[in-house]
Amino acid sequence: MSVDVKYAPKLPSVSVSPSGEIVEGSSVNLTCSSDANPAADYTWYKENQTLLQGPEGIYHFTSISSEDRGIYYCKSDNQHGEINSTSLSVDVQYGPKHPSVSVSPSGEIVEGSSVNLTCSSDANPAANYTWYKENEDSPEASGQIFTITDFRAEHIRNYYCEAQNNRGRHNSTLHLTVAGDPTMMMNIIRSTLVVLMLIPLLLLSLWTRKKITLSSTTEPHEPEEIELDSCPAYENISDAAAQTEDREEQEDLV
Repeated sequence: MSVDVKYAPKLPSVSVSPSGEIVEGSSVNLTCSSDANPAADYTWYKENQTLLQGPEGIYHFTSISSEDRGIYYCKSDNQHGEINSTSLSVDVQYGPKHPSVSVSPSGEIVEGSSVNLTCSSDANPAANYTWYKENEDSPEASGQIFTITDFRAEHIRNYYCEAQNNRGRHNSTLHLTVAGDPTMMMNIIRSTLVVLMLIPLLLLSLWTRKKITLSSTTEPHEPEEIELDSCPAYENISDAAAQTEDREEQEDLV
């Protein structure tokens, strides 16, 4: 005689396939199984977010990504009860994403100051960092932070950091500029020197013009003399006046 005993699911077992390291882009299966009568249904969760419900108990990643990292668990249930599995950690390995670079202090760099260049990248396992000057093969520094203790004009150029791990590598470029471009500063200095040299010449020219003007206004002038002697017009006027006077005297006698 067969005796069929019904019971709620036992504690589910969970597994990931393939086992070992999970690399981004690979195909991955999460499997949940539990002893139960009748057979259990399964629900997969990622950190309390429901992913899949059904009788199979397998959750499939066609191409797993870095966003799929996290803690998973499954629930096994039938009409006699339900039970959750233990947690399953899924760790996805991937090469460095595009690094971000920053300068501290931010803004324009003052010559002679200390400057920190920082490089960071999302990577699993954690990335190692190497700093290079553009177009140079030998590294300037290693580590996430590259410090220039005494910033000079020769440091003004492009730098790039390389983030790398056993899954790949990625570069990012950073351009450094000092407060006031050196060429521009030299031009400003030259222009200033020219102006300073011209100022004395300009002042001397103004002083000379002023002296000439003062001399011309203070020097005495002799009045001009008008010579009326030997002037024909004056003689003609005198003769005409004498003739008129003689006629008047003759008329008085008559």
